[in-house]
Amino acid sequence: MTQRPYVLLSVAVSIDGYIDDATPQRLKLSNAADFDRVDQVRAQSDAILIGAETLRRDNPRLLVNSADRRAARVAAGKPGYPLKIAVSARGDLDPELNFWHHGGDKLVYTTQAGASKLGDRLAGLAEVVALGDDIDLGALLDDLGRRGIARLMVEGGTRILTQFLAAELADELQLAVAPIIVGHAAAPRFLGPAAYPQHRMRLAEVTRIGDVALLRYLPRQSGDAAHEC
Repeated sequence: MTQRPYVLLSVAVSIDGYIDDATPQRLKLSNAADFDRVDQVRAQSDAILIGAETLRRDNPRLLVNSADRRAARVAAGKPGYPLKIAVSARGDLDPELNFWHHGGDKLVYTTQAGASKLGDRLAGLAEVVALGDDIDLGALLDDLGRRGIARLMVEGGTRILTQFLAAELADELQLAVAPIIVGHAAAPRFLGPAAYPQHRMRLAEVTRIGDVALLRYLPRQSGDAAHEC
């Protein structure tokens, strides 16, 4: 049986649990040192996954920014950039987004209906994979395992993070807590309502990064994870 990748969720939140505010400009919750840490986590990953809503809202490039880290990847026989993955059920993705025009290979997981929209729209920009009538994250992980992806970094947004945690598909959660209170009812939160597993996560590590607290949790119950850092 093909082994699924180790799934690491990475997110920065305000003290009151928001990942952004309600203004058009992106709220930068992390400090410079924490952004550099995230760059290192990206460099250590085989693939980075992001949801369609976050792609549209933030228009990120989603790169390993350090030239030294990219060089180290190449020296280890890997591509300079991890595989970049977008998830979109409806297929409403603009081919002009930064995501498609920077970095290395790109992959989109979508539904049959979404694939009919994206096939021509993203021709030459990304491989489009239809998972069926719905997005099945288990099937997505199985496909990544068959592609040789051993370590997957998931960077959001709310819907994607919620789905991974509710389905017990996350091996690790790196939660960077910034000393900011957002307090906007319309702002996106870290997680949405769902039927989450009712057990305590294991707190594996707490690290101070300037004014940011990095909490490293292992969401699965002891013995559940296929592999653990």
